[in-house]
Amino acid sequence: MSAVTGTGPLLRLASRRDRVLVPVSVLGLVAFTAGSAKATIDLYPTIASALAIFAPLLDNPATVALYGPATSLTLDSFAVYKTILLGGVFLCLLAYIVVRRHTRTEEEAGRLELLGAGVVRRGAPLTAAVTLGTLAVLATAVLSGASLAGLGLDTRGSVAFAVSWVVMGLTWVGITAVAAQLTETTRGTAAISLGALGVAFLLRAVGDTAASDSPSRFLIWLSPLGWGERVSPYGANDFRPLWLGLAAYVLLVGAAFWLRERRDLGAGLLPARAGHARGSLGSVSGLTLRLARGTLIGWSVTAVVLGLVVGSIATNVQSIDSSGSTGDMLRALARAQGSNASLVDVFFASELHIGAYAVAALGISIVTRLRTEETAMRAEALLATGATRTRWALSHLVLAIVSTTAVMGVVGLLAGVVAVRTAKGPTDLSVGGLVLAALVTAPAMWVAVAVALLLVGLAPRLTGLAWAVLIVFLLLGELVPVLQWPEWMTNLSPFGHVPTLPVGEVRWLPLVLLTVVAAAVAAAGLIALRRRDIPA
Repeated sequence: MSAVTGTGPLLRLASRRDRVLVPVSVLGLVAFTAGSAKATIDLYPTIASALAIFAPLLDNPATVALYGPATSLTLDSFAVYKTILLGGVFLCLLAYIVVRRHTRTEEEAGRLELLGAGVVRRGAPLTAAVTLGTLAVLATAVLSGASLAGLGLDTRGSVAFAVSWVVMGLTWVGITAVAAQLTETTRGTAAISLGALGVAFLLRAVGDTAASDSPSRFLIWLSPLGWGERVSPYGANDFRPLWLGLAAYVLLVGAAFWLRERRDLGAGLLPARAGHARGSLGSVSGLTLRLARGTLIGWSVTAVVLGLVVGSIATNVQSIDSSGSTGDMLRALARAQGSNASLVDVFFASELHIGAYAVAALGISIVTRLRTEETAMRAEALLATGATRTRWALSHLVLAIVSTTAVMGVVGLLAGVVAVRTAKGPTDLSVGGLVLAALVTAPAMWVAVAVALLLVGLAPRLTGLAWAVLIVFLLLGELVPVLQWPEWMTNLSPFGHVPTLPVGEVRWLPLVLLTVVAAAVAAAGLIALRRRDIPA
């Protein structure tokens, strides 16, 4: 019997369980790439018009740190400027989610032990997870490259774009596979894989912003994100980093299989940290906060970085002609057509809305942890005490609401402080105004969190759809205005009803209605959770 006997059935099972998550994520990334490129192509008919806008932005270290350097001064390069690195990070997250879900999550839940009683060898689950993750990465990269070529972009550059994503995505398939062998919990796997992604982004950012003759430039080659960036789509179109990415993929996956054979089922190679002899947590809320501590720390750092970067980039937006096509596009993104507001205000409205989608993911991750605790059989032990289901679920819901609101507040605060202090000449910006602009996005995020809770309570096996719902909200809210599709499609997303501050005025009725909707959906989720079996 082969060492990977049983891989076929497990791969079909994993594909069936991810039959919504993976296709929606793949198509979402493809739409993000093609939509962004098409909007840029339609916006700038000539390279001169594009350079007039991009030149000041490309000289900003904050822009380079966030998106990387431009691969060339061509329209094709500008069309994918934001999507090369940002889309690559999203692809790494998809690879991480798929591999972790079908390795460490399944093992922690005890399902792999049950499957192991059948005709399934030890290496089959890892093989199935790596295969599905690899297929998701390849499908996303190939379809994205094909969509760019279909828009008329240079064919060789489109192939290089796909290669750059393959380098990043496959590397994270291997990193997550290794992380799943080192720790015995899904949280430990997340800490290692996402921590590595953060370190890789930081190394690349430091290397990209260093002087051309600085030794710090070498840091780019220590980051898999830097490898993908060095493919330079629509620029040098250098395919050599592909071999580096493939080598890392093969070595990491091979290391994961080697480590897999040297640990027990359910255990990790790294020893679990011993707890205190006597616990100090006196409530369900305290336990929830303790378990989410690492996630909250990571998002706190993200909020600080995002606020500083957005505030820094705003300085260069002042140089853009507000009456041109660029101003029209930014107003479309911020849903501020016809407004006479400054482009800096429009820029903040657009960026804070986009940031709200990302921060909503924090709330979803906290609420969906209810399902993780349930499948890991820890919820039963907790509920055997004086804790009720309602208190248990509310502790996660309240933490998700408070944390998402606080993170957006920090983003608005820091962006406002940096923008006001670095403004060129008189400005109408105020720190308080930008904090309010960030906070008005909270009710829309609460709706996304409430949907996640509804899935946990009503259809626990479909909890992963919460991420697909967020992606749909993103596509409806950001791509529909750029593509000039009917406005009613934007209104299907709760984010489409958020006031566009600091461009306009606060409209309280939509915020109140969104809050009521979030409360109603969350209440339905709590009721459903109380009435079903645990685990289910």
